[in-house]
Amino acid sequence: MELIQIVALVASLVSLTFAAFLAYKVVGKDEGNDQIRFIGKAIQDGAMAFLSREYRLLAIFVAIMAVILAVFVDLDVTGRIDKPSTSSIPVGTAIAYLVGAFGSGLAGFIGMSIAVRANTRTTVQAMQGLNPALRVAFNSGAVMGMSVVGLALIGVTLMLIVFSNDASIVAGFGFGASSIALFARVGGGIFTKAADVGADLVGKIEQGIPEDDPRNPATVADNVGDNVGDVAGMGADLFESYVGSIIATVALAAVGASFLGAKTLELQLFPLLVASIGIIASIIGTFLVRTGEGADMGRLLWSLRTGIFSAGALVLIGTGGLIVLLGLDFNLFWVVLIGLVAGQLIGTASEYYTSYEYSPTKKLAEQSETGPATIMIGGLGLGMISTVIPGLVIIVAMWLSYEFAELYGIALAAVGMLSTLGITLATDAYGPVADNAGGIAEQAGLDPEVRERTDALDSLGNTTAATGKGFAIGSAVLTALALMAAYAQAVGLQTLDVMNVKVMMGLIIGAIMPFLFAALTMQAVGRAAYAMVQEVRRQFREIEGLLEGTADADYARAVDISTQGAMKEMVMPGLIAVVVPIVVGIILGPGALGGLLVGSIATGFLFAIMMANAGGAWDNAKKYIEAGNLGGKGSDQHSAAVVGDTVGDPFKDTSGPALNILLKLMSIVALVFGPLFIA
Repeated sequence: MELIQIVALVASLVSLTFAAFLAYKVVGKDEGNDQIRFIGKAIQDGAMAFLSREYRLLAIFVAIMAVILAVFVDLDVTGRIDKPSTSSIPVGTAIAYLVGAFGSGLAGFIGMSIAVRANTRTTVQAMQGLNPALRVAFNSGAVMGMSVVGLALIGVTLMLIVFSNDASIVAGFGFGASSIALFARVGGGIFTKAADVGADLVGKIEQGIPEDDPRNPATVADNVGDNVGDVAGMGADLFESYVGSIIATVALAAVGASFLGAKTLELQLFPLLVASIGIIASIIGTFLVRTGEGADMGRLLWSLRTGIFSAGALVLIGTGGLIVLLGLDFNLFWVVLIGLVAGQLIGTASEYYTSYEYSPTKKLAEQSETGPATIMIGGLGLGMISTVIPGLVIIVAMWLSYEFAELYGIALAAVGMLSTLGITLATDAYGPVADNAGGIAEQAGLDPEVRERTDALDSLGNTTAATGKGFAIGSAVLTALALMAAYAQAVGLQTLDVMNVKVMMGLIIGAIMPFLFAALTMQAVGRAAYAMVQEVRRQFREIEGLLEGTADADYARAVDISTQGAMKEMVMPGLIAVVVPIVVGIILGPGALGGLLVGSIATGFLFAIMMANAGGAWDNAKKYIEAGNLGGKGSDQHSAAVVGDTVGDPFKDTSGPALNILLKLMSIVALVFGPLFIA
């Protein structure tokens, strides 16, 4: 075992220990009175019931896929497993696949388990002040962040140790993580948006009752959805990004070694070192997140930025020092720097286009004065133009990374971008907790001042969520590009000739995939939301005294409708992401599959950015009006903004975020199954 691998294992254990410490601190806080605990228990039970059903369904898929992988194993007559030929998959790939799937599922489960417990505790702390509430919500997000990086790093490191740094086998770990991530993202996204859209359309627009009003049957389902979609789904998503970037870097180490004059083993293990430094830097950064009472959005944003920027600076200092100490090429430092800067620029661009502190969203809100049609047009235009900056950033990052370390540099830039994931994910995962805390405050009838504090944290959470989605998509593109390069190397593709008809066919199929995938997920939300709307209308119509507040809504029925919709609708999008690359590889060959990956990355990246930013802008335009601008709540402008937000919800929370997993999953499917496509 190499020293760097030992360091990575130690850093992983430190991360998991710190996550356990933060979880202990969160759970130790006051849960509140009986009413708060009752609501919190309903959310917790609903979230766990959904996750249990989802994981049982996913277990069947994982078992079938593991058998398929195991079938394509190269065995000699004695039954001994030899080094695989060019037309087989190593048996270890099936084992790594199972471990990766388990790790991804476990990361999502841990994050959601602490989030549903932090909801009530954040509400109680908001009764005392803004900073106590921020600390509880942020600490719960940090549990998710530290669990993801700890489990991911320890899993990848152990796979590299067990399988002697063979990237072709360890790619199975990434495949398992991707499989769980895609289904978790899609299933959670369908659940949460079906509930959210149903609650908004019937509650806000038809009945004119406030958001999170306890009379609305979809309220608890909406709160459950925040946890299963934006916590469990996001955790599984970035777990997969994290391991995918490391696996791609390991796979391309030989390329980097020939360019930099280093040893292949050193470059294989270098990303583990960067990730280890990032864990320690992220832990230090979490202690720097503080705010004062009465802080405005700008100060709240900087309270989080302080932790993120400090962690990034510490990663650079640690990486630079160790490169010099180990005698490695200093070009590696510049590549890590490029990844970190690119991630921040993409996140900042998303923040600019989605936060109501800036003019794009304010101008979008003003378009509500002429009705829903103009706010829809404005939001789509905003989303489209918001792709320019992230696109240029990725282009420059690819160019510079390649100049410093060729294809290895592109993969390492993705590792650098994700090196501070422990704290970056914390700033994203805390948002749903703050959102739920506000809902609990409303349902429990607490002092309006409590809701004002949770709303401030929720608005901040919307901005950090948009930033996080941009960051996740940017890292996905670099990771997918690196995995595509690893695939090309594995199957012996030197170039992709677009004049070759099969390559062109593959490219067009790949360009279609993000649109087909987004269409399936959007339509799934539409169908599930339709069922929810009908149920909420039925309860308002049939339960006497519900609107008057003298009777209780049937929350469990609404949760069950969202669960059924998500379970049924998540299957098809997940299957096509796995099946299409394999079918193209078998029928059209490895060149066509390479074209498919190029087409999907090009269109999927821009489409995902557009959907995430348009959805975030529509959401915050609504919140800008609800803050008392342009007529405030109950006005015609508010109704128009709610329509925009209703369309934006599946854009930013279902289809958009799931696209980045689609890109990585198809790339890693190509890498894993690539040996079978070689003639």
